[in-house]
Amino acid sequence: MPASKHAKSPNAFRTISEVADSIGIPQHVLRFWESKFSQIKPMKRGGGRRYYRPEDVEVIDAIRRLLHDDGYTIKGAQKLLREHGVKAVIQQSYVLQSADEPSTPPAASNEDLPDGTSLKTIRNNLEKTRLNLAESLKK
Repeated sequence: MPASKHAKSPNAFRTISEVADSIGIPQHVLRFWESKFSQIKPMKRGGGRRYYRPEDVEVIDAIRRLLHDDGYTIKGAQKLLREHGVKAVIQQSYVLQSADEPSTPPAASNEDLPDGTSLKTIRNNLEKTRLNLAESLKK
């Protein structure tokens, strides 16, 4: 039989081994992350077996990216999730700030430049470029 007949639907629940393999982390790390990140909430069945929804897998992948790709500590990733929310972290729509940068952007950040481009748009484009460069350096 073709493999496609046995492939799971994108909306199907995944076991811990399927998630760990697809994300590229060991199962014990995933269990540890569950204890550190309240945003990871697998459904548990009899015997304690974990089943992850597609939304859970997105959250886990975002956490993996923060910790492994972006260099965040667990506390830093927790803070980012708390301050910006899971959705923003999954979509990478948060803006990284250095320690000496103010927590609120300057007033001019939402004004348009003479050509009609907003500084916010430029900042978002630069952040996407930074992430693309970081991804290409890993290869």
